[in-house]
Amino acid sequence: MTEGLRYAYAVVRDTGTPEAALDALTALEGVRGVAGEPVRAVRHLGLAVLAGAVPAEDFDEGPLPRRLEDMAWLEDMARAHQRVVDTAGAESCVIPVRLATVCQGEEGLRRMLATGRERFASALDRLEGRVEWGVKAYAAPPPPQEPPAGAANGPDSPGASDSPGAPGAMSGRDYLRRRKAQRQAAERRWGDTEEDARLVHHTLSRLAERARLHPPQDPRLSGVSDRNVLNAAYLVRREDSAAFAERVGELAGRTPELRVKLTGPWAPYSFTDPDQTESADETTAPHQTGSAGADR
Repeated sequence: MTEGLRYAYAVVRDTGTPEAALDALTALEGVRGVAGEPVRAVRHLGLAVLAGAVPAEDFDEGPLPRRLEDMAWLEDMARAHQRVVDTAGAESCVIPVRLATVCQGEEGLRRMLATGRERFASALDRLEGRVEWGVKAYAAPPPPQEPPAGAANGPDSPGASDSPGAPGAMSGRDYLRRRKAQRQAAERRWGDTEEDARLVHHTLSRLAERARLHPPQDPRLSGVSDRNVLNAAYLVRREDSAAFAERVGELAGRTPELRVKLTGPWAPYSFTDPDQTESADETTAPHQTGSAGADR
C-alpha cells in the first residue's frame, strides 16, 4: 500500500511488534472500511495510523465534497468509519481521526503522523485504559388530561353548550383559568425533568474522569420526538465500566419522568482534544442550544 488515496481511521501506539500482531489490526481482521477495503497500519515515529485504500472517484478532493452532500452515502460512510474505530478500540487505546480524512499515499499518512505527533502521543497517554460512555435522557410529553365535567365540546372548547346558562357549561373565564393552570403544570414538569437531568449528570460525572455535554439532539435528525434534556459523554476507566453502567440503570429507575439511554463503550471520540473536556468536578446545565450531537 504505497500510492493512491488512503482513508485514515485512527491512530494507535506502535508497539514495535510485527504488523499482524498489532492488537488493533488483530481485532479488525475481517472488518472492512468505508470503501469495502481491508484496513492496514502505516507506522512512523512511534505511532501507527489505521488506514485503507479508497477510490479517487469518490474520495478525491474534487468529488468528495459533492459525495458528502448525499446523506445516504454520508451515513453509510460514517457507520463504516465508526465500525472500524470501535472495533479497533475494543481492547486497545485508539485516537479516532476526523471523518473523511484522506491522504495521498503512505507518505501523506506519515506526514499526518509527523505533524500531529505531539497531539496524538499526548492523547494516547491521557486515554490509555479508558473508554467513552454516552448517556441521553428524554422527557416525554405529559399525558393528555381528562376534560373536566361540563366540557362536553372537548378540552379546547370554552363552552359546553350553545346556551350560556346550560348546566355544566364552562365560562370563558373558567376556560382561561384552566388553560393557564395547564401551562403552569407543564412548565413545572419541564423544570422537574431538567432538574432530574442535572442530577443524573452530576452523579455520573463523579464516577467519570471526564465529562462532556453535547448540544441536545435535533429530533429531525435523531427521529426521537421526546425532548432531549441530557446528551453527555463520560470518560471512564475500562475496569470501572460495569459499575458505571449499573449506576446509570439505578438512576433511570429513580427518575420515572426521564427516559435514560446508555450507549457504549466507545472509543473516546469526545475526549481526544483536552481543550474540549471539563473536569468531572464541574457540572453545567444539560439543556443547551445547538445542533444534534453524535449518535453515541
